[in-house]
Amino acid sequence: MRTVKSPPHEAFAVHPVPAPPPAGDRRRRRLADQVRAYGFLVGGLICFALFSWYPAIRAVVIAFQKYTPGTEPEWVGTANFTRVWHDPEFTAAWRNTLTFTLLALLIGFAIPFVMALVLNELRHAKAFFRVVVYLPVMIPPVVSALLWKWFYDPGAGLANEALRFLHLPTSNWSNGADTALISLVIVATWANMGGTVLIYLAALQSIPGELYEAAELDGTNLLQRIRHVTIPQTRFVILMLMLLQIIATMQVFTEPFVITGGGPENATVTVLYLIYKYAFLYNDLGGACALSVMLLVLLGAFSAVYLRLTRSGEEDFA
Repeated sequence: MRTVKSPPHEAFAVHPVPAPPPAGDRRRRRLADQVRAYGFLVGGLICFALFSWYPAIRAVVIAFQKYTPGTEPEWVGTANFTRVWHDPEFTAAWRNTLTFTLLALLIGFAIPFVMALVLNELRHAKAFFRVVVYLPVMIPPVVSALLWKWFYDPGAGLANEALRFLHLPTSNWSNGADTALISLVIVATWANMGGTVLIYLAALQSIPGELYEAAELDGTNLLQRIRHVTIPQTRFVILMLMLLQIIATMQVFTEPFVITGGGPENATVTVLYLIYKYAFLYNDLGGACALSVMLLVLLGAFSAVYLRLTRSGEEDFA
């Protein structure tokens, strides 16, 4: 059978390029894309408005009202703020909250960074250890607090059993006025550091290896490389996580609510726990909202000052 070959000019024929769509079609397509984008945006804005912005604005209004569910609100001005201010638990709640935040910074801020450094240096089983570190975050907070409540039990709790096995003195842990707050700090650090460790790991792995190689050629040791290479390269992440941790620890609630119930002797009553007591135990929504507004103003002012100072520091560092 003879094969018929196509002429050379047909094999290399140039096909016509399709003409671009008219300008009107392009405008309609762009408009349709914008409508879809704004449609998704409006849905998100509606969710934020209903479940975040409206409750926040409503809480500010109720803070200036005498209001209990089922009754007509009565405008009382700053009376709620004055009453909350003179509450004996008010001072204890703020003192405990600030102490908790300070202890969380001293204990819980450095540990995730050190663990991230260790995990970053591992050569084997990286995925396994990352899962182990992140596992506490996947446990529901209430379940985690209940486990630690059993762990801290002064009688048959695992903590004191371990101390007895080692022939060491036992402790009251969360049942002692002097040790309750630090016990809750340990719980919060264990439960929340997994996400922080992963963020630090991502920041560490983005550091160019050439910087470490140059530092090694200069004869630096491990601590010097961490000080002069690792910390400057992750400075922005460290500052942002410090801000987020301060805001989160100032709003601590689950641990004192589940483990200690604010006790013993109001040693673990925090601002959020006092807000809960005003709203659900005292049935005083005006006082609860007044205390919430105080916390909101304090955290907002602190965040603004912190961001201003860190931005100035970043400019000087650059």
